[in-house]
Amino acid sequence: MFYIQENDNIILFDESKQKLQNTLKFMPQYAGYEIKETERPIVDFQFADTEEYMAEQAQAEAERIAKLNLTAADVERAIYKAKGLDFDDVIALVEQTNEAASLNEDGTAESAGIDIKALKIELKANNFYRGNPYIDAVGTLLGFSKQQLDLFFETNDYTKLITNDETADTDSDNDTDLNSNTDIDTNEDKSLGR
Repeated sequence: MFYIQENDNIILFDESKQKLQNTLKFMPQYAGYEIKETERPIVDFQFADTEEYMAEQAQAEAERIAKLNLTAADVERAIYKAKGLDFDDVIALVEQTNEAASLNEDGTAESAGIDIKALKIELKANNFYRGNPYIDAVGTLLGFSKQQLDLFFETNDYTKLITNDETADTDSDNDTDLNSNTDIDTNEDKSLGR
């Protein structure tokens, strides 16, 4: 990569030294500046391998991910397909978990983990944003990692919520397919009367 700096700021850069020299013909104000060569990556007129640049990129990515959103139906459908639970089941699970966590070993009360009233309000929302802290809290309770949740919100693909050792099965015949008319475990098709 070739570049020209002014006051420690990159003002021009290109992969081709010849193209940079040709550009300088139309920018006489930079005619006396030295063309430098580097192996370092340059993006948006700055070296892309500095801690500052990488921190800025990580922050921008975190902000982008936080703004990803899905409809309530998308989220409930995915939870159902991945875990066999709907929002009512999730609320019941949170209540059960809060009750179990609310007693210390000595029998005294402790504050609950997830505010159930606030969660019920959140579950009525039309859109769910990835940056909402309830997404992480409930996701953790359901066994989803932050990376799985990020990928799910990025793709709206419920299979991103399923780990390799899990198989989604939300139909009624208790096998590993999603069709209640077939039984993969015995290769029977109930709809054909076999």
